Amino acid sequence: MCGICGKINFNNEPVGEDLLKKMTAVLSHRGPDDEGIYLNIKQTASRNELSAISYQQRDSPSVGLGHRRLSIIDLSPSAHQPMSNEDGSIWIVYNGEIYNFPSLREDLVRKGHIFRSRSDTETIIHLYEEYGPECLKFLRGMFAFAIWDEKNKSLFIARDRVGKKPLYYFHSKGSFVFASEIKAILQDESIERKPDHTAIHHYLTYQDVPSPWTAFEGIKKLPPAHYLVLKDGKAEIKRYWKLSYLPKHVTSFESLKKETLERLKEAIRIRLISDVPLGAFLSGGIDSSAVVALMAGMMDKPVKTFSIGFKEDAYNELKYARMVADKFKTDHTEFIVEPKALDVMDKLVWHYNEPFADSSAIPTYYVSKLAREQVTVILTGDGGDENFAGYGRYAANEISKEMHRYFPASFVRLLLPVIMMMPHVNDSSNFFWRLKRFLQEYSKSPEMMNAQWLCHFSTEMKNDFYTDDFRFRSSFSDSFDLILDKYRDSEADNFLDRTLYADVMMYLPDDLLVKVDVASMANSLEARSPFLDHEFMEFAARIPAGLKLKGRTTKYILKEAFRGILPDEVLFREKMGFGVPIDHWFRNELKDMAYDILLSEKAIARGYFRKDAVKRILDEHTSNKWNWQNHIWNLLMLELWHRMFIDNSAMSCKA
Repeated sequence: MCGICGKINFNNEPVGEDLLKKMTAVLSHRGPDDEGIYLNIKQTASRNELSAISYQQRDSPSVGLGHRRLSIIDLSPSAHQPMSNEDGSIWIVYNGEIYNFPSLREDLVRKGHIFRSRSDTETIIHLYEEYGPECLKFLRGMFAFAIWDEKNKSLFIARDRVGKKPLYYFHSKGSFVFASEIKAILQDESIERKPDHTAIHHYLTYQDVPSPWTAFEGIKKLPPAHYLVLKDGKAEIKRYWKLSYLPKHVTSFESLKKETLERLKEAIRIRLISDVPLGAFLSGGIDSSAVVALMAGMMDKPVKTFSIGFKEDAYNELKYARMVADKFKTDHTEFIVEPKALDVMDKLVWHYNEPFADSSAIPTYYVSKLAREQVTVILTGDGGDENFAGYGRYAANEISKEMHRYFPASFVRLLLPVIMMMPHVNDSSNFFWRLKRFLQEYSKSPEMMNAQWLCHFSTEMKNDFYTDDFRFRSSFSDSFDLILDKYRDSEADNFLDRTLYADVMMYLPDDLLVKVDVASMANSLEARSPFLDHEFMEFAARIPAGLKLKGRTTKYILKEAFRGILPDEVLFREKMGFGVPIDHWFRNELKDMAYDILLSEKAIARGYFRKDAVKRILDEHTSNKWNWQNHIWNLLMLELWHRMFIDNSAMSCKA
C-alpha cells in the first residue's frame, strides 16, 4: 500500500521538486519503505536550458508525480514508483492491490507487452496502453492511481469501485493538485485553507464529510467508481461501475447458501497473496469471524488474529473473539482500550485530515497499531453488513412498516409524550432508549426514517444550535437530500435493497472505509476486505432480500452458510458493533476536557453554534438526563480539526 501525489501546472511553470518532497514526506506513514519523484520539466533547469527544450515539450503542461511505498508484492527495486512504460511516455503513481494481476499480465504478454517487474503497478500501465480508461473494468481489487500520458498530454486518475483507497484533488485555473491525503495537497502554499461550510453542515448530520465534498473549500474527493481525465486544463469526471440488485438469482436456498460460502472463500484466497506477513482483525462478530474461519483452512500456519476490548461489559466482545480464536487455533493478541487512549486524539485528528466523528476510529487505530507489530497486511470483515443486511436499523425499518398497518402515525404521535416520560438508562443498548428513538422517527417516510437512524444532528437540532449566520450559510443545502438521491439512483425493486445500495454509496465509503483506511495506514498497515470484492458484491446484491433479512433475523443466509462452522454463540448473538464507551467517558474522565474545549472563546467565536445550546447538551449528558455522546464527540472533533488544520498553518502534528 502506498501514498501518491502530484501537481500539473498549465502555464509551463515547472512543478517544484521541493513541493513534491514535502508532499511525499507528509505521506510517509502510508509508504515508509521507498519514495520517488518524477518531473517532466526539471525545476533546476536554467532559463537557457528551458528555452532549449523542444516546442512539443514546452507546449506540454509541467508535471510532477510523487510516491511513497509500503512494499507488499515484489519487494525488488524494479517495482519502484513513479513507474513508466518502455519508452517513458506513460507514467503512473499507484496505491492499492490488484488481486487478478497475474492473469491480466499473462493476457498482456500474449498481446506483445514487455514487463520489467512482477508488480501489479506495471500491469495497470500496460492495460492503460491497451484499453485507455476502459482498463478499469478489468481490475479486481482496491486502488487509487494517477497516469500521466505524455503523448495525449492528459492526466487520468481513478478510484476503486467501493472507495477502499482515497483520492483528493484541487483544481484551479492554473493547476491541478492531487494526493492520497488532504494534508499533502495543503503543502502547496498557494492553496488557501478555508472551511467549507456546506461540508461542515453535512458532517454534522452524518459524522463524516460525504463525497465529493471535503471540509476544505475547493478541495474535492474523487467519488468511488469514478475516474477523471484532465486535458487542456479541463477536467471530465465519469462513473464506470454501479452495483445492481436486479435480476435476482433464481435457484434454491441451498444452492445460494453454498455459493455464498464458495465465493467468499475465493475472495479470501486471492487476498492471501503477499510477500510480507499477514493476519486478520477479529472482533468476535460474524463477519470477521467468518473471514478468520476460512483463512484458517487455507494457511499452513496459525492465523495471526488481533482484537480490541473495553473494561465496560456492554462494549466488550473479547470473549466471542477468544471463542473463535480458540476454535480455529489462531495466534491471538488482545488490547484493552481505556479513557487514557484519548491521549491519541491529536494523532487521530492529524491522520483523518478533516472532521471525522465515528468514535470507533479509536479502537480501530489501536488494533491497527497492535497488528502492525507482527504483520504488514490484515484481512477485515468490512462489508458484511452492507451485503447481507446486518444492521439493526434494517429490522427496525421492517418493523415500522408492519406497525403502520395497525398503528397510524397520528396514534403514535399522541402516545409519544407518555413514552418519552418513561425512565431509561442512557445507553444505546437499553430497550426504552431505543424505543423512544424508534417512535420519534415513526411518522417519517421509510427512507427518511433510515436516514434519521444514521443522523447525528437532525434538522430540528441544527435550527436550535446554529447561529443566525451559520444557518443562513447552510440553508441552501438539505443534508438528507444526499441519501434520498441514493435511493432514487438505485437499481432495486424493494426498500431493503434500496437501503443497502444507499449504504454502499454513502455510509460504507464515507465512514467505514475511511475509518479503516486511515487508522491502518497511520500505522503502515494494509487492510484487505474480502466481503468488498466487487464480484462477490455483485453476486450478493442479487440474493433475494428475504434471504438476507428474514423476519427480524439479519444476515440470515450468511448465518446459515456458517452454521456448523462458527460457534452458535457467535452466529446468533445480538449485534454489538464496534462501539466505544464515550458516553461514560464524557461523564467522568473526559468531562472537563469537553466543557473546556467546546465552551471556549475560540470555539464559540467560529460562529457556528450558540453557546447556550452547546452547554445544554453537555449539562444534560453529564447529569444523565439524556445521552448526547455522539453529538458531543461530533462537536469536539470539529473543533479539534479547526485548531489543527485551520488555525495552525504549520500543521506540526505528526504520527
